[in-house]
Amino acid sequence: MEAAVQAPRKSFIREWVMTVDHKKIGIMYGVTSLFFFLLAGLFALLVRTDLLVPSGLFSPQTYNEFFTMHATIMIFAVIIPLLTGAFGNYLVPLMIGARDMAFPRMNALSYWLYLASGVVLLFSMFFGMPDAGWTSYPPYSIQSQGPGIDLWVTAIHIAGLSSILGAINFVVTIHKMRAPGMTYNRMPLFVWSILVTAYMQIFGTPALAGAVTTLLADRHFGTVFYDATAGGDPMLYQHLFWFYSHPAVYIMILPGFGIISELLPVFSRKPIFGYHAIAYSSVAIGFLGFFVWAHHMFVAGMSMSAGIPFMISSLIIAVPTSVKIFNWLATMWRGAVDYTVPMMYASLGFIGSFIIGGFSGVIVAEVPLDMHLHDTYFIVAHIHYVLFGGSVMTIMAGLHYWFPKVTGRMFNTKLGHISFWFYFIGTQVTFFPMHLVGLAGMPRRYQSYLPEFQFWNDVSTIGSYILGVGTLIIIFNLFYSAKYGKKVGNNPWGARTLEWTISSPPPEHNFTELPVVTENPYQPYSPQEVEEVATA
Repeated sequence: MEAAVQAPRKSFIREWVMTVDHKKIGIMYGVTSLFFFLLAGLFALLVRTDLLVPSGLFSPQTYNEFFTMHATIMIFAVIIPLLTGAFGNYLVPLMIGARDMAFPRMNALSYWLYLASGVVLLFSMFFGMPDAGWTSYPPYSIQSQGPGIDLWVTAIHIAGLSSILGAINFVVTIHKMRAPGMTYNRMPLFVWSILVTAYMQIFGTPALAGAVTTLLADRHFGTVFYDATAGGDPMLYQHLFWFYSHPAVYIMILPGFGIISELLPVFSRKPIFGYHAIAYSSVAIGFLGFFVWAHHMFVAGMSMSAGIPFMISSLIIAVPTSVKIFNWLATMWRGAVDYTVPMMYASLGFIGSFIIGGFSGVIVAEVPLDMHLHDTYFIVAHIHYVLFGGSVMTIMAGLHYWFPKVTGRMFNTKLGHISFWFYFIGTQVTFFPMHLVGLAGMPRRYQSYLPEFQFWNDVSTIGSYILGVGTLIIIFNLFYSAKYGKKVGNNPWGARTLEWTISSPPPEHNFTELPVVTENPYQPYSPQEVEEVATA
């Protein structure tokens, strides 16, 4: 027989730069986000290094620039793009039985806009970095000299446009391109989380665009939106900013919730407990997320009576989140739990850390307690337990879980377990002491501090170095294993969702024939299946 004629290999430009394949776009989102993750981590280490001594090691201006760049990059160039851009793009069409996203070219455009926003932000490193924090509150952000804030505003605008285009694509794809038989009550829970997240991006991002546009106008065009001396109101900026940025907290965690909901039943060898409760609690979080923004402003000049409704809504939103936690724990209860690397990140890493962030969130949601704790390191501890112990742990769980699907190879499990313990221990050592110094009154964003706070600051800095080592181990393990790791089959974990029914890596058009879905993917495992997977 004649040898099969292989198709000519595409050039790098045609295969990657000009691609409209959702899987390649997802990979590009992932690789780019991991680069920015390393950069944001470097800024974090510089901040923690400065805090080794009470008087600081850098100038106050430099310190301001470091923590501004760290937070901005982590939020707008790492967590949101990784969870929605990388995981969402790669997995949603595969999970719903579609061959691609609804608008492939718009999908590619959303990635290139995201990359452009990151490049603009990087330019500020050479022309004057922003120094007003990731919130850029006026009046300081209006008075700040140099192009740093202007480049920050430009980067936020471009990133926001990228988010809106990507969100529209997800909404249309999920509503209109599901495989035959895939009803809403048969959709994977990760897809549910992306759908709710997309709606939040569509409704919330324009408010952020309005806030930063008027900020730019005040800086350069003589307007007085936020100039209190001329009749403006700085609190207007905070209302617009937090109307987006508190939902953004859920934008940064809801897809992570979806990842956890996919992992736990697979590695517990049990159906997910309370499928409908988990799915609809995501909808509840998405809806309630738009009614809690002003709890960031209790000390900004709001009257007590205006703060009470936001306190109540902030406490209520803890209910659907708690529903998820209890359902995840019930899923693992009496299951044949297999503590793989993804499961370690999902169970101990995520649930163990996120619960701490949830408890501290309930504390600062209450007006009298928040008035005492606001602008202290207690807030820094809370947000990092939510976004690092929460979002980043879910990202690491997802990276290790779907790594065999994306590459067709298995990562080094020994290095995976080592990196997990670096991450888990580093998270606790870095961020838990911040609760203690915050309760004692140490303010955040200050370069210098009282000498009695030095011990716990030194502990936190040691913890940040532990996290840095763990990050380097993870990056090395994943990139090395992508080329040299052991080849695995299509479904090494024994999972049930559609992406595991095709080859690893998936073919260009995903499915030769569109699948017909006849049941919910979260079905009980037979004793034989449990034994087969454990043996494998």
